[in-house]
Amino acid sequence: MNQELDFMFVKYARVWIPDVEEVWKSAELTKDYRQGDGVLQLQLEDGKELEYKLDPKTNNLPHLRNPDILVGENDLTALSYLHEPAVLHNLKVRFIDSKLIYTYCGIVLVAINPYETLPIYGTDIIYAYSGQNMGDMDPHIFAVAEEAYKQMARDERNQSIIVSGESGAGKTVSAKYAMRYFATVSGSASEANVEEKVLASNPIMESIGNAKTTRNDNSSRFGKYIEIGFDKKYRIIGANMRTYLLEKSRVVFQADEERNYHIFYQLCASAHLPEFKALKLGKANDFHYTKQGRNPVIDGVDDAKEMSTTRNAFTLLGVNESYQLGLFQILASILHLGNVEVKDRDSDSSIIPPNNGHLSVFCELMGVTYQDMSHWLCHKKLKTATETYIKPIPKLQAINARDALAKHIYAKLFNWIVDHVNKALHSTVKQHSFIGVLDIYGFETFEINSFEQFCINYANEKLQQQFNMHVFKLEQEEYMKEQIPWTLIDFYDNQPCINLIEAKMGILDLLDEECKMPKGSDDSWAQKLYNTHLKTCALFEKPRMSNKAFIIQHFADKVEYQCDGFLEKNKDTVNEEQIHVLKASKKFDLLVELFRDEEKATSPTGAAPATGGRTRLSVKPDKNKAGQASKEHKKTVGLQFRNSLQLLMETLNATTPHYVRCIKPNDHKYAFTFDPKRAVQQLRACGVLETIRISAAGFPSRWTYQEFFSRYRVLMKQKDVLTDRKMTCKNVLEKLVQDPDKYQFGKTKIFFRAGQVAYLEKLRADKLRAACIRIQKTIRCWLARKKYLRMKHAATTIQRYVRGYQARCLAKFLRRTRAAIIIQKYQRMYVQRTCYKRKQAAALAMQCILRAYMARQLYKALLREHKAIIIQKMVRGWLARQWFKRSLKAIVYLQCCIRRMRAKRELKKLKIEARSVEHFKKLNIGMENKIMQLQRRIDDQNKENRVLSERLNSLEVSHAAESERQRVELTRLRGAEEDAKNNANKVTSLLEELERLRKDLQNTQKEKKAIEDWARTYQDEMEQMISELKEQNHLLKNEKNDLNRLIQEQSQQWTEKMQRALKEETQQLENDLNEERSRYQNLLTEHLQLEEKYDDLKEEITLAVNVPKPGHRRTDSTHSSNESECTYNSEFAESEEGSRGGEDVPKAILDMSLFLKLQKRVSELEQEKQSLQNELDRREEQFQRARARDDEEHKKARSAELEYESLKRQELESENKKLKHDLNEMRQSLRGSAEAGSAAPGSPAYTVLLDQLNASNEELEVRKEEVLILRSQLVSQKEAMQHKDEKETMTEPLPYIEDVQKLTDAKEISQAYMGLKETSRLLESQLQAQRRSHENEVEVLRGELQSVKEENNRQQQLLAQNLQLPPEARIEASLQHEITRLTNENLDLMEQLEKQDKTVRKLKKQLKVFAKKINDLEGGQMDVSPGQTADEPVHPVNIPRREKDFQGMLEYKKEDELKLVKNLILELKPRGVAVNLIPGLPAYILFMCLRHADYINDDQKVRSLLTSVINSIKKILKKRGDDFETVSFWLSNTCRFLHCLKQYSGDEQFMKHNTTKQNDHCLSNFDLAEYRQVLSDLAIQIYQQLIKCMENILQPMIVSGMLEHETIQGVSGVKPTGLRKRTSSIADEGTYTLDSIIRQLNSFHSIMCQHGTDPELIKQVVKQQFYIIGAVTLNNLLLRKDMCSWSKGMQIRYNVSQLEEWLRDKNLMTCGAKETLEPLIQAAQLLQVKKKTDEDAEAICSMCNSLSTAQIVKVLNLYTPVNAFEERVSVLFIRTIQTRLRDRKESPQLLMDTKLIYPVTFPFNPSSLALETIQIPSSLNVGFLTRV
Repeated sequence: MNQELDFMFVKYARVWIPDVEEVWKSAELTKDYRQGDGVLQLQLEDGKELEYKLDPKTNNLPHLRNPDILVGENDLTALSYLHEPAVLHNLKVRFIDSKLIYTYCGIVLVAINPYETLPIYGTDIIYAYSGQNMGDMDPHIFAVAEEAYKQMARDERNQSIIVSGESGAGKTVSAKYAMRYFATVSGSASEANVEEKVLASNPIMESIGNAKTTRNDNSSRFGKYIEIGFDKKYRIIGANMRTYLLEKSRVVFQADEERNYHIFYQLCASAHLPEFKALKLGKANDFHYTKQGRNPVIDGVDDAKEMSTTRNAFTLLGVNESYQLGLFQILASILHLGNVEVKDRDSDSSIIPPNNGHLSVFCELMGVTYQDMSHWLCHKKLKTATETYIKPIPKLQAINARDALAKHIYAKLFNWIVDHVNKALHSTVKQHSFIGVLDIYGFETFEINSFEQFCINYANEKLQQQFNMHVFKLEQEEYMKEQIPWTLIDFYDNQPCINLIEAKMGILDLLDEECKMPKGSDDSWAQKLYNTHLKTCALFEKPRMSNKAFIIQHFADKVEYQCDGFLEKNKDTVNEEQIHVLKASKKFDLLVELFRDEEKATSPTGAAPATGGRTRLSVKPDKNKAGQASKEHKKTVGLQFRNSLQLLMETLNATTPHYVRCIKPNDHKYAFTFDPKRAVQQLRACGVLETIRISAAGFPSRWTYQEFFSRYRVLMKQKDVLTDRKMTCKNVLEKLVQDPDKYQFGKTKIFFRAGQVAYLEKLRADKLRAACIRIQKTIRCWLARKKYLRMKHAATTIQRYVRGYQARCLAKFLRRTRAAIIIQKYQRMYVQRTCYKRKQAAALAMQCILRAYMARQLYKALLREHKAIIIQKMVRGWLARQWFKRSLKAIVYLQCCIRRMRAKRELKKLKIEARSVEHFKKLNIGMENKIMQLQRRIDDQNKENRVLSERLNSLEVSHAAESERQRVELTRLRGAEEDAKNNANKVTSLLEELERLRKDLQNTQKEKKAIEDWARTYQDEMEQMISELKEQNHLLKNEKNDLNRLIQEQSQQWTEKMQRALKEETQQLENDLNEERSRYQNLLTEHLQLEEKYDDLKEEITLAVNVPKPGHRRTDSTHSSNESECTYNSEFAESEEGSRGGEDVPKAILDMSLFLKLQKRVSELEQEKQSLQNELDRREEQFQRARARDDEEHKKARSAELEYESLKRQELESENKKLKHDLNEMRQSLRGSAEAGSAAPGSPAYTVLLDQLNASNEELEVRKEEVLILRSQLVSQKEAMQHKDEKETMTEPLPYIEDVQKLTDAKEISQAYMGLKETSRLLESQLQAQRRSHENEVEVLRGELQSVKEENNRQQQLLAQNLQLPPEARIEASLQHEITRLTNENLDLMEQLEKQDKTVRKLKKQLKVFAKKINDLEGGQMDVSPGQTADEPVHPVNIPRREKDFQGMLEYKKEDELKLVKNLILELKPRGVAVNLIPGLPAYILFMCLRHADYINDDQKVRSLLTSVINSIKKILKKRGDDFETVSFWLSNTCRFLHCLKQYSGDEQFMKHNTTKQNDHCLSNFDLAEYRQVLSDLAIQIYQQLIKCMENILQPMIVSGMLEHETIQGVSGVKPTGLRKRTSSIADEGTYTLDSIIRQLNSFHSIMCQHGTDPELIKQVVKQQFYIIGAVTLNNLLLRKDMCSWSKGMQIRYNVSQLEEWLRDKNLMTCGAKETLEPLIQAAQLLQVKKKTDEDAEAICSMCNSLSTAQIVKVLNLYTPVNAFEERVSVLFIRTIQTRLRDRKESPQLLMDTKLIYPVTFPFNPSSLALETIQIPSSLNVGFLTRV
């Protein structure tokens, strides 16, 4: 102890000190504690210094705080220091910080009411806890329920769940969730939905037994114990309910802010309903019994809706409508009774006024008389030994009697409802075991405590005693199991308190005795208590200031009870005459039924007797006789309660109890608000602290040796580690803990005293801290040395570079010096040379200038001399010319004078002649030119004429011509002369006109000038306007560009928007399609389950009907029943079974209704399946149309009109290329014969048409040949049938038979002749019909020729029109015309093609009909007896026909079908086939057999084979459905069979990848599309079976391999655990690891590959596998606080990376499996990222997009540091995350759906294997098959 004190109470150690407000407050030591110190130096969390004084007597030190790493543990017993403050703090941290309401405390589940709806009770949570160990998952009510269910099945022992707590702590809700768990997990043993009835009892009991109180809106005002019965398969078969101590006083009185029972308010809220009009109800405030609390409404509760729920529950439990209305009628009567007004008549009597409305309604509803009821409400009957008196009672007593009657009626009604609920829940099947759920009131203490609180606390004393004994027993068993010496643990035994209450002369005994006294009173009873117990019992006390109260020291606290009312409540009296009045009711049968067993009701019971049909296994049944019923009614309430409590304790002691303690965190119903005072009170009262005390008294901390070694390996040295873990732990503990009493070694565990784990944790933390310091020291030394070496290297480098720099500088200086000298040398040389050159140039320049000057002077002198000579020459020449000019001028002048004189003379002569024609010549100057031109032409002509005349008579012609010309000229000149004379007179007028025109010209010039000025002005204005317009145009262009840009942007935006909308709509359609597929496949699963149930029920019915006789053994049918595909074999088997069981049919009548119900359900599911299939097809078609429409709209939006037309033209041209070629040939041939008007024989067009006609004729010849063959076969078959008929009628002697045979031959010849005649006549008529058809075709072709000619003409006209158009319009028009033409041609050709297809289909149908008839006839022929066949063989007519390829088929006989199915399906071993044979061989063999049945056109054989195959596959899957290899094998073969049906169906969409040979092997007679759908459904069922089988194999591996196993050793340590042991994370021999999962995945993958499963299907299976792994791992992570740590996140990420590596190795990364692990990956990342700042919150929100908000918050709340160096997530950070994720739209579901199966698809996968090459091994035992 001294060592511990010295070690633990040191500086910085944290302790708990008492506090008035917070109960306990944390503080830290600021100084080490030494032995003998009386004061501790402490510092509170707020920084305040404090001196804590120790008690000098006890010297008890304050409680030590647990390390932070242990705070928030799932189990309080895992805490190292077990005391009250540690428990309180741990609960507060879990409740406030982590929002966890459940915590284990050893075997007790502590549940704190959150006053808020939490998403932790869904079906997904139930299935997550199902099958799990109690310590593996986080604490939950479902874990307790699972533990009870598991122990019931494992130990074959009944169980009990005891739920207790204060009012408002959540007892009823916890019990309800426990029952829901049982109902969900176990299910019912029949179709009667017992689990629904069990759950339906809750709303009924809540409505009649729950009410609003100040502490709870739905407080249970009675206790109940529900026994849920199970059969041998542990399925619910029924239930039974017992109730305790109903609070009847609430019916007539409620305190403020409280309500009456819910049912009254539900009735008032539903008063408007038609069926309730007769009850004459109103609002709740109208009735005295419902308005006293002055708060008739509960927030968030709709009483009308609750009423509907209650009525539905009554209906589900079998209470019919009339009984329900009767119940409501009684309840309404109670309300009206409360409003009956009683008035004083005098001081000793009272009266009810006549015609009281409410009493009238009461009497009317109850069916009693008004006078009797009003009389006995105000009077009572007193009986003596001799007489009977009727005495009036005062008003107060009358009111009390009225209220007593109301309470009594309600109690009777309550008991009746409980009885009927029990009857509805009672089962005729024998009960094997049960689980009881006890929902009973907790310990209560108020300011005024009365009889009800006394009974409640008495019950809690009994339960606490049972609890203490059970905890003590469990501790003892644990110690004995581990072989640890057992030391007696002192614990509180409350047997003295129980004796005080129930023993002889105890409180209840004295109370019953006082009730029997004639004048007994509460005061006298109190005095008896004082006299009896005050001095003898230390637990009984008397208050100082009161003589009417007493105090009892209960296990939880002292309670003071007021004696007033104890006697009255214990008697519970009611007026006997009032009961008689009610019994006399003749109109109300239900009321009479309530009081049927009651005789003299002086003190009826207040508790419901256990009258239900309960079956107990280990509790002795009640042996009371029927005659004791009247005595039971006379028992007091206390006695009845004690008896029922005793029966309850016997039941609980005979079961294994499980405890749930409900805690109320505060009295104000605030969500997640923790009041430490109230919590501590309830923890003390409910026994949690007592559990802690018992655990702490022994060895509370328990570790397995492996866990201890793993956790404290750091405290061991290498030499201490031995191969034996147990010895290693012993050696280490002996060194670490000196006191051997602090621990004990068990067989498998080490047991520690309280505080030792904290001591070891401190040693471990110190060791790790020292290691960290050493690591830090070493790292810092390494860093410092690295820094020093780095600095040294840097200094050396700097020196090297500096010295080098200096050397370079010196070298540079020397180079510069030398360079400077050289520069100086060359500079000086340059200066001297420049000076020299300058002087030389100056001298040369001077010489040059001088010499040039002298030369210029000489040149100037010579030039002047030369110029002077020239001037002289020019002057002399000018003078000579001047003299010559003067002489010449004089001569010319003389000549002129002479010539002028002569000219004047001549002028005078000519003036007379010229005066007549001169003006005319001026006016006709143009005429002269024309005359001259004409003259030239005439000259030319004359020249030609002269040439000609020279040949003939040139002289004569020229002379004559000249004479004629002269005469014409003369005549013309004379005419001209006359015209000139006439025009001379006009000269004057013309001159005047000329003058006038000159004036006009001047005016015009002025106007012109003005106009020019105006034009210039206008031009300037126009130029200015043009410039403005140009500016506006520029602005408009800019605006246009902006608008174009905006339009483009908007267009781009709209395009993107349309793309997004298209993508979203496509995604939505895909999601809808997947949902429809999922729904359809889920319905198929349900259909399969119903089929299995149907088969099981059918077998059970058959077993029930057919009672086996000695030596007789029933054999099962080979084929399973299938409602959708009824086969002949199954029908025959059913009829045979029915004939066998005809004798004992009545024995199956009990289950026939269930059988019919199942049949109806199956048919409904079939219809729903068909409707869903149609809906799926419609959705797919709608999806395709929508996608096509969207693509088209998108294409239109992004392409121009011309491009679209061009594209359309190209497509049409490409489609009709061949047709255009043929059409062009016809046009070319027609152009040559266009002039002839029609195509003549021998022309090319005629030849083309004739070729087509010949082809048609050849096709008709082929058809005719086939018809001939068929006709001949019909004749031969007819003859064979006649042979058969005649031979069957032979009964004559042999000679007569021979004669008849001869006659028969003759008849046969004549019949054959007649047949040939008929055939020839038929062929003749067919030929005529063909000839007529040929003529019609010729007419049609001629019409086509005419139309082609018209088309040619129209094309030529269009071409001529197009040539007149512009080039652009010409191209556009030609394109339009060409498109129109090609479209029309395409439509015409399509019509012709459709006609040809119709014709071909019609001919094929006819051929099929003929072939079927022939096969029927052949079948009839095959039925001939063997002897007859030997005597008269029928030879078919051999008509030559074309050979066909029948290879790739297998022929079998009808009777071999069962053998085929048996050898190929039922008895086939998949392993041998998968290893030795080709994949899918059974499917190929079955399809080849099917092909032969199709080839011979035997529809019955096809149908029978397909149905047998489907049923046999279902049967083998039902028999071996848990074998993955078998399921995988038949999934692969079913898919291959389905692909073969598609590949060889003849549909073009499935024939694209076929070879020519495979196309020849297509099915020819039957369309098996419907069977393809059936096979597809079967494949879906097999796939789902495969997933379930795979899930069953993987499920046990996932949690162990992905979460618990340490793949990276040493990363995570094991934390201390409590009594609720979790699964160890240390890998034992039997645990699974990640390698186990990967090996299993490899096994799955290799098996599917060996079986030839389609690659796409393998991808879907792998995706489903990874989804299951991710979902199960994440769900367990979300429900396990011990797994949410940083190191576990690293383990998960490593494990996920290994799974991804497996996907890469298998080339499956694109299958979508990795995406299914994304939530798990993000959860692991969330465990590892920083979680402090807002930036971290933003990063988490953006990172965890695959996790929901609830999942993120859950992980953050569960995050738990494994080591002391890690930090917890703050509440503020979690709230920040919640705020940021508030706008997310997502499902509130916490867990992933592990039952989700992705909808499967089977993409078409054709086989390249040729059927004719398949070899069938002899090992299959199908030698009866014949290859065809």
